[in-house]
Amino acid sequence: MSLSTEQVRRIATLARIELSAAEAEATRGKLNGIFGLIEQMQAVDTTGVEPMSHPQDVAQRLRPDVATEPDRRDAFQRIAPQTEAGLYLVPKVIE
Repeated sequence: MSLSTEQVRRIATLARIELSAAEAEATRGKLNGIFGLIEQMQAVDTTGVEPMSHPQDVAQRLRPDVATEPDRRDAFQRIAPQTEAGLYLVPKVIE
């Protein structure tokens, strides 16, 4: 697949990008190069190859799932202007 300069200009218009004739031609060349790489990758036979999330076999180190901050809800509720049943009451802003 390759793009024409007119198609590049149409894409630029849709993206609201102003391109000069020289910029459109340079962009066309870059986009066609990208499409060429995509075509090469699609031509590779990948039957029997399992999809992977990372090119290397690595394991992510996870921290323990423990609370690191104390529960300060009561302290915050005490200084709030209005609360009810543990909820913060705020003025209605949308009619």
